[in-house]
Amino acid sequence: MGVTEDLADALARDAIEAAEKLGDELLIDQIAKSLGDSSTTTQEAFLTAVRVRMAEKRARKLLDARIDAALKAQGAANP
Repeated sequence: MGVTEDLADALARDAIEAAEKLGDELLIDQIAKSLGDSSTTTQEAFLTAVRVRMAEKRARKLLDARIDAALKAQGAANP
């Protein structure tokens, strides 16, 4: 990735973590607005990184739940 994408991704990672710890659903939007005030390119890269990371997190949670359910079902079938 280029410098913009690298910086935006690092900021996205940190912003997601902070928003979760603080319980602040608006933090990411506020950061995006601040970025957009000075660089729409960086804002777009940040928002893309946030969407990708949040989608991966949701998909991984689903995958883990499916694996856990399958292992439990398998264990129940083979006592």
